[in-house]
Amino acid sequence: MDGFLDLLTDGDSVGGRAIGTALVALAGAILAWGLGRVAFRRIDDPYDRYHLRKLVRYGVGLVALIVIAVIWRAFAGRVGVVLGIAAAGLAFAMQEVIGAVAGWFNIMSGRIFRVGDRIQMAGVRGDVIDITPLRTKILEIGSGADEDAWVKGRQLTGRMVAVSNKATFTEPVFNYSAAFGFIWEELVLPFRHDSDWSQAERILREEATAISASREARAAIAEMARRYPLPPTELEPRVFVRATDNFMELSARYVVPVRTARTMADELTRRVRERLDSAGIEIASETLDVTIERPPQRSS
Repeated sequence: MDGFLDLLTDGDSVGGRAIGTALVALAGAILAWGLGRVAFRRIDDPYDRYHLRKLVRYGVGLVALIVIAVIWRAFAGRVGVVLGIAAAGLAFAMQEVIGAVAGWFNIMSGRIFRVGDRIQMAGVRGDVIDITPLRTKILEIGSGADEDAWVKGRQLTGRMVAVSNKATFTEPVFNYSAAFGFIWEELVLPFRHDSDWSQAERILREEATAISASREARAAIAEMARRYPLPPTELEPRVFVRATDNFMELSARYVVPVRTARTMADELTRRVRERLDSAGIEIASETLDVTIERPPQRSS
């Protein structure tokens, strides 16, 4: 027994270091098991228990490795070199984290966006619901331009997307509602050259004027002009006409609140279509309707 104790306290021999390593490993295993049991009894959420047990195991394992390295004197005479290598490795491994934290400062200091804004960042569109030092959480909205989105309009999909704040340095960030909570929408309709497209233009202009939020947008842009040197901006609804080889293309341009854009577009489309049908004006199309009639068969 005395020989075992002497060997245990002998930090210079290989046997003593091996025994010390075994004891550290055993103590770490017992400590991790005990802390895991405590977490299992005091935490009801199974997901929280799982993550806490993993965290305890990793933490105990890291401490045990450091103690074993001290027992075997792995750093003897090379502390400066080891610390330098560790610092370089840590900086390389955490470059994404450092970039994300820098992006967080960029968001806060530059007022790029805030909670509640509707933005597009790193290819994700939606409403910002949380900003942490590492990630921005966005409640996603659909897009007609994205083939993978099952919601084709600008409405919530139900998915929450976490985007690294580092993206503010590497990709453009579009903010739909920070300083000016309105956007311009267009309804584009084609008409045949020989149709009454002038009346169609009048219908489009009247309905766009009825639905446009020009008055509210004028007040918002006046407030925005106090902060930024804005050029003259046209807010009144207009209908632009463009002649193509196939038809006359009419584009009704109007301004609406950013969060009601799809609803307003739907309402405008329905009104315009009803009035065009009442006026007997057809919307042009490049498709053709072909009717094949068979000649009547003669009876023999």
